[in-house]
Amino acid sequence: MKLSMENVDQLGINELLGQEMECSCGKKHYMEVDKVIIQNGAVELVADILNKYNYKKPLVVCDKNTYAAAGEKVIGILDANKISHKLFVYEVERDLVPDETALGQMLVQVEKDTDVLLVVGSGVLNDLAKFISKQTKLPEILVATAPSMDGFVSNTSALTLNNLKSSVSCNLPQVIIGDVDILKKAPNRMILAGLGDMIGKYSALTDWDLSLVINNEYYCGPSAQISVKAIEKCVDSINKLGANGEFDDEAIKNIMEGLIRTGIAMSYVGNSRPASGCEHHMSHYWESMFLFMGREALLHGTKVGLTSILVAKIYEWFAQEGPLDFAVAEAKIRAFDEADWQKKMHKFYQKAAPEIIANAKKDRRNDVEQRLQRLAFIKDHIAEIMAVVKSAQSFSLVENIMSKAGAPLRPQDVGIEKEIVHNSILVAHEVRQRYTILNMLNDLGLLEKYAGLVDDFIGNDRG
Repeated sequence: MKLSMENVDQLGINELLGQEMECSCGKKHYMEVDKVIIQNGAVELVADILNKYNYKKPLVVCDKNTYAAAGEKVIGILDANKISHKLFVYEVERDLVPDETALGQMLVQVEKDTDVLLVVGSGVLNDLAKFISKQTKLPEILVATAPSMDGFVSNTSALTLNNLKSSVSCNLPQVIIGDVDILKKAPNRMILAGLGDMIGKYSALTDWDLSLVINNEYYCGPSAQISVKAIEKCVDSINKLGANGEFDDEAIKNIMEGLIRTGIAMSYVGNSRPASGCEHHMSHYWESMFLFMGREALLHGTKVGLTSILVAKIYEWFAQEGPLDFAVAEAKIRAFDEADWQKKMHKFYQKAAPEIIANAKKDRRNDVEQRLQRLAFIKDHIAEIMAVVKSAQSFSLVENIMSKAGAPLRPQDVGIEKEIVHNSILVAHEVRQRYTILNMLNDLGLLEKYAGLVDDFIGNDRG
């Protein structure tokens, strides 16, 4: 079957898995995941799945919260079916950080006769296990405990390495079990985080369109369409909120499927373009600052929901920009000073600065001639670029979606200081070599202006 814009919406999740798909983008896509099961009572299938693959000694990985949510149930099923296993529970009082320490803690639990990682959890635990799976060549089976993020089947793990949020190549789970009875009992903040992560796809897809025009970046229409439809499913679920603010079973299933479909799109493309843009880069910066200050990190999707609102506003402001002063922009690019830039990175990125600087040297993102050529292209194609900018989802729609869901709407609502937000506008584009509207504002010499606009916006009550 050839994947196309016309048929991609008609395919179920499992039809997108385990087979090579020719695509109208000109590439072939393949997902290593064997099966996704999202239904009530799905956890009861754990023993059957282990037996199907002839696994004899799973390492069951949980944290204290996910053990209570589903881990104890999984252990009971294994015992009832006389399946030998080893249990490892991360004993953390705060949210687990996916760093070198956490990776090492899981790795040392792997024994000679361990033949599968049976992970009970969602975001961080899955990211850790996907990476360990690649290092040990052990397969992973995931029992999801919350529809909280889109990385279930992403072929990168979001890890904090050398104090910097990094996307690292990994294996994918062999089977994903999403028991709706378990997922719907997740804390409401985790379900809202899943929605926030999905809302971020609005600006991510526009950023991808922007880079397609400016950099002729590879673009896969069917993969983008997978994300578009996944967003629609999650937005539709907001209207299914009951009187007590809880999502019903159908809504939980739609959210979980939407998150996994977005992950499929990322794996098809080979990077996070269908799901991650500058809203994620800002979120990564906020997370780094919290980490450096010793503060407990906010859920990834909570931050992305907030940055998505801000980025929607940035797109709206840029769509209303008057004539751009390309002479001033060119002068700023020519005045670039590497030493001053490195000082700036040390100021804003602190312990993560060496990694930022090394990455910049590797990809030559500060090359003056390349930036001047890009600026000239922007000038010559500004009408086409503005058409992309004006296609962005409106700020009012994005904010209204989050408001209806009961999610936080401003950074200060969850304790993120104005200074951190301001700085993220200035330097979040340094996190990844991925062109977004923040990179374009940097090329145009407008980042300081937009940081000021954001300051004023979040300084006003509901702006």
